[in-house]
Formats: sequence, C-alpha cells, structure tokens
Amino acid sequence: MFRRLWVDNYKCLVNFELRLGEMSLLLGSNGSGKTSVLNVVHALRQLLSGKVRVTDPGVFPTHTLTRWDRRDSQVVEVEVALADDVLRYRLEVEHARATKRARIRLEELVANGDALFRCEMSAVQLYRDDGSVGPKYHVDWTESALARVAPRPDNKRLTAFLKFFSRVVVCGLIPPAYRAESVGESEQLSPDGRNFADWYRHAIQEHPDRVPAFVDDLQNAIGGFRGMRLEKVGQEARSVVIMQENEGMHYEMRLDEASDGERALATLYALLHLGQGNTLLLDEPDNYVGLPEIQPWLIALSDACGNAVPQAVLCSHHPEAIDYLGSHSGILLRRESSGVVTPHYQPPPEAENSSLKLSELIARGWEE
Repeated sequence: MFRRLWVDNYKCLVNFELRLGEMSLLLGSNGSGKTSVLNVVHALRQLLSGKVRVTDPGVFPTHTLTRWDRRDSQVVEVEVALADDVLRYRLEVEHARATKRARIRLEELVANGDALFRCEMSAVQLYRDDGSVGPKYHVDWTESALARVAPRPDNKRLTAFLKFFSRVVVCGLIPPAYRAESVGESEQLSPDGRNFADWYRHAIQEHPDRVPAFVDDLQNAIGGFRGMRLEKVGQEARSVVIMQENEGMHYEMRLDEASDGERALATLYALLHLGQGNTLLLDEPDNYVGLPEIQPWLIALSDACGNAVPQAVLCSHHPEAIDYLGSHSGILLRRESSGVVTPHYQPPPEAENSSLKLSELIARGWEE
C-alpha cells in the first residue's frame, strides 16, 4: 500500500508530503489540492504502464508545472509497503517550457535501502534482488525505463512494484459518459468510468465467483434490482442489461437507460467485489448517489479495506463520508495564502470537543 507521497512543482503541490493509511479521506475546500493528489498518482500509474510518454495528456505535460514556480524540474516520490519491503520510487522530470517538451532526468527504485533500478539521463543501471550489479544500457528518456524492465527470477522485488501500480485504480465517476455497449474487454477502469461495460465484461470472466456477492449488495442498494447480464448485439459487441422487478413485473433495461445514480452504485459496488486486490483512489464517489445509499457503501468499503481492497483514498465534501470516516481517517488539505498546500492529520481541539458533527463544523468554516 501507499505509505508516503512527496510532490514538488506539480499544479498546487509544492514540497508537498502526504502520509496515507489503509483508509484515508482527503478533506478541504475547492482548490486545496485533493484532486491533484489523485491526478499525480494516476500520472504515475500511466507512466509505469509503459504505454505513454511523459508529456502525454494525463501524465506530466508542461502545463502541470506550478504556475507561480519558475523552476523547470518536477519531482514525485512514493513509498510503497509490499510484504517485507518498503520501496521508494523517485521520478524527476525536466521540462522545456518554450517547446513544451520534457525528459526524464532521473528514475530510481530502492527497496529497504537496496538499489533495484536507476536511470539517469537515459543511462540505465539494473540491480538484482540480492544487491549485485546487473546490466547497463540506454533508453528513450521520454518514457519510463522502469516500465520496460521484463520480469526475471532475479528482479522479483522490482516486478512486484510494477504489479502493484498496475492494480491502482483512480476514478472520478461520470455516469452520463458511460457507454452501454462493450466491444471488448478492459482490465482497467477509465478515470471517468465510461468504459464500465468493457471492464465489467472482463471482471466477470476473470472472477465469476464474486458476482453473487456483488448482486446481493446491489439488490439491497437499488430497489427492484435483480441482476445484470451481457447481451450479444453484434459479432463482438455486448450490451450490459439490468434486470429489474417492480410490483411483480419483470423487465430489463440497458445500462444507458438506467439512472446516473444506479450506474454510479453499480460501479462502486463492482469496485469492491469484482475489483478485489485493487488499490482505490476515488474522487467524490458520493456524486450522483442519494443520502440513504452512500452510508451502506461506506460501511462496505470500510469492511473491505485492508482485505479485499488493500487501500482506499477518497476525496469528498459529502457530510456522510466526513462524519463516518473523518474523525479517524480524515486528512485536511489547507491551501495557505502563499499557494502552498499543507496536510493536517488531526482535527483541531474545537472539533474534538464540540457537540456538533464534523461535517457541521466544516460547514461553519473551522478549517479556515
């Protein structure tokens, strides 16, 4: 799981350090950097997939540099705890503002102080799990060289780190953008959830044993819900169909005929049941979801966290999320007058001693 994130010169995050637990709720006013935290993790996930260049959209294009900082170097460092290892990954990106080009100046992976990988100015030095020095070679400095390292019997620690990042899901669901039909399977849910049909199609093929628990939770969450199935609508295309019952009448509707809230709930419960093993970073998961519906999902998430869901990081303004998770998992991000964002891990004394709910105190502005 993520233990620490350090970011410098990325959007509003300057010399910013964040410590995370199994469950973390990022709080704060608009513009305080909550979504930026998720964005930088998504950018790392994309880069370490080996499918993008450093300046591609959603990664580290030049416009992600902090506007009031004139430095051209951007640095991100993460610490991840896996089994007996604490792995530290560091990325330094050097930008050329005039041409909007960039190159990876440094990419490094260390486990418990042991070097596993280092790439400086396109020159790679590999190390084996036992600490011995491996081969040297040169790479394209606009891509992650670490992502290109093939799994071997002597680099299992490095491979475990890459596998961890491949299981990181960063989403801010936008149900109106969902596509009803799937033309293929996708292992990764897109950041806005629009490819839910492709991801669901893959998930139920990989883990059919998890479907009953998913259906049970949705039956409790959505009135009249009975199940979901894939209907063939072409040679390769499949449509997600929702089965409903109302006053004894059974009927079906396509995913795009369901309400935005129903699509959001289906995705949230699918992430818990069908996406087991994924680390979840969710931006406003309570959007589109009604008040009676969000609390059961938060309880289910808390029960799954540390087990089926190794770690969860939520950004939310929702009073139910704040009151349920804030006192023990809340991290308040505060943007100072200088523009710098600082995290605060403990509620102030007035919050601890107040008879008001934490959400009510936030509504009254104690975080200011």
